[in-house]
Formats: sequence, structure tokens, C-alpha cells
Amino acid sequence: MVILSTLRPILLQQIRTSNAVNRCMSDHRVFPYQPSRWQWNKFKDYAHFYILLGVIPLTLITVGANIFIGPATLSEIPEGYEPKHWEYHRSPISRFMAKYILTNPQQDYEKFLHHLYEENEKRILRKLEKEVKEKMKERNDYQAYYYQPVMAKYHRISRETADKLEEIRGS
Repeated sequence: MVILSTLRPILLQQIRTSNAVNRCMSDHRVFPYQPSRWQWNKFKDYAHFYILLGVIPLTLITVGANIFIGPATLSEIPEGYEPKHWEYHRSPISRFMAKYILTNPQQDYEKFLHHLYEENEKRILRKLEKEVKEKMKERNDYQAYYYQPVMAKYHRISRETADKLEEIRGS
């Protein structure tokens, strides 16, 4: 064990010098070998390009909407007029998104109610199925779910085969 611990610094130094491969350019300059950074630089170029491709137009649209259109103000609602769902938003950008991109809150609410209705129907059917199984188990005289009724076709064929065998054997 002592031999290995004394050789350890020497081996580590050799490993370090063997991994650091250098190419001598001239008398005093050294060009170290290293992995290429081309992929990393290309990724950064694309990331900056696409971020700026989206950020600059969106910034211009936001600034223009806030300067020229401005926030919505409260006003009296005319008699008999029912406001649309996007008219409740203050910012012009959120109004645009509520009108053309997002779904109507009433539609979302009705979809949620339909989901609740479907789940309630499934619950009722499961409850009814459980009651039916309990009654079948209790009375013991109903067809169970594992019961397979005999089809007349196969019964007729087996009956004819049994009659033929009985004729051949005799009584």
C-alpha cells in the first residue's frame, strides 16, 4: 500500500501532462488542442435571432397599443345592451387576446358543467351495477356476468351426435 501511495503523485503528473496536448506554433507560442465551440456559437446565434425576431415586434405592438389606444375607461352601458366578454378587459392587448385567441368564459363554464354531468351519469351507472350484482348474489337465481347461455345450434349438433352414437351402440 505504501508503494502505491508513493507512486500516486508521479502517476497523476503523467496523466496531466498526457491529457494537455499542445501544438507548438513557433518558438514561444503554444496552440492548445481543444474541442470546437462552433455548435455552441451557432446555438447562441439562433437563440438571439429568434428571440429578437419575436421580442422586437411584440414590444413595438405593445408600445403602440398602449400609446395610441390606451387603457379602457368605464362608461355608462346603454339600455338593453349586453357587453361582450372581451369588453371587460382593461388593456387593448388582453381585449384582443380575449376576443380572438382565448375561449369564452361562459363556454368554458358550460364545458365544465357537461363534464360534471357525464361524471355524475357514470357514478349513477356504477351504483346501479353494484346494486344489481348484490341482488344477483343475494337471490342466487339470476344469470351472472360469467354465465354463457347455450346456443341451440351447438345443442342440436351435440344431440344429433349423441343419437348417432346411441344407434351404433344399441340400447
